[in-house]
Amino acid sequence: MRYGVVASFGSVEQVLGVAVAAEEAGWDGFFTWDGISVGTMDTFDPWALLGAVAVSTSRIRLGAMVFALARRHPWKVAREAITVDHLSGGRLVMPVGLGAVDDGAFRRVSGAPTERRTRAELLDDSLAILDLAWRGEPFSFAGTHHRVEDLVFRPTPVQRPRVPVWVVGAWPSTRSMDRALRWDGVLPQPMGGVGEPVTPQMVTDIRALAAERRADGGAGFDVVVEGVLSERDAAATTRVRELADAGATWWVESRWEGEESRPENVLAHVRRGPPRV
Repeated sequence: MRYGVVASFGSVEQVLGVAVAAEEAGWDGFFTWDGISVGTMDTFDPWALLGAVAVSTSRIRLGAMVFALARRHPWKVAREAITVDHLSGGRLVMPVGLGAVDDGAFRRVSGAPTERRTRAELLDDSLAILDLAWRGEPFSFAGTHHRVEDLVFRPTPVQRPRVPVWVVGAWPSTRSMDRALRWDGVLPQPMGGVGEPVTPQMVTDIRALAAERRADGGAGFDVVVEGVLSERDAAATTRVRELADAGATWWVESRWEGEESRPENVLAHVRRGPPRV
């Protein structure tokens, strides 16, 4: 099991401070988040932040929870990802999903897709374009919504064959999970209701599905679980241990509510080091 943390709130200085502290304290991953206009929250561009994190750290994995590809031009994302991958020496990972429509960049602007089916189609087009772009050879593509002709992207990413992609997968939706299984990892999202936790049994079932449907038998496939692990909660520690035993490969500490989400409290938690389970 690897351990990451999301810098959920704070100034750019505070976010960078969390990234540097996470590396120093032995965490495996640092993540910002991808938003444009979410209520009155202070919001910063993830790619600019990740460029700063890349040159301020040397070991830790970095990404954003999660990139909303449906409202981004995939050819621009391909270039941004290549740049951060090179700045970091090959440490970028890309968690991706349909995007949350409560972001004003979906509901309060013209031309942005809000229907789930449309966002899913755009996600599939975008992922196909990213994969082709990162190969470094001229390519054309005709998808449901995007069309490109004779594009070439150089240099290729440091990481080969591509920057790792983790896809949000609605469990147990066959279509959603099939999409995730085509890439490098999944962030399971239970369909039973908002806030329903990922259980060890879900992880076991996802592992079995990956073993059945992937050419590598699931050996190269990450199962990434987000949540909050309190240092004072023995039951939470046990839950993470059970998730690891079931086959989860990442635990990402994501604090969005209450006092524990304040930047200074996230930083204090990070400085104590990753969970010891």
